[in-house]
Amino acid sequence: MKLHTLSPAPNSRKRPTRVGRGTGSGIGKTSGRGQKGQNSRTGGGVRPGFEGGQMPLARRLPKRGFVNKFRKEFLTVNVGNLNSLSSGTVVTAELLIEKGLIKFFPDNAGLKILGNGNLQKKLTVQAKKFTESAKAAIEKAGGKAEVV
Repeated sequence: MKLHTLSPAPNSRKRPTRVGRGTGSGIGKTSGRGQKGQNSRTGGGVRPGFEGGQMPLARRLPKRGFVNKFRKEFLTVNVGNLNSLSSGTVVTAELLIEKGLIKFFPDNAGLKILGNGNLQKKLTVQAKKFTESAKAAIEKAGGKAEVV
């Protein structure tokens, strides 16, 4: 058996119904939409969440809290993950993306180094924020934690 010889079982695939192809087809003329009304028209029907004029659920429920549009996002990296880098490296967000330690870096984001794991390499780490334990771990390994 080869991939190019495979085919579906006989009668397992039903052909799609072609509507509006003459009265003899059983779904010609109005194409199963009925005579008149909103749903018979092109683009007809109601929007999602419409409840026939009744006050929609989304408007009946009380609103809570707010979203701070000026919030700063921080991408986090653990100190233990930096062991994959060679000694003496200057660690920046761009380098971490290149090495695959973080996936992406939005414009409004900053880099924060967390203190999980042990660091054995001497590194200069440049980030917006460090936890106390991360700063201690970097300095214990002989490196520097620089706030950018």
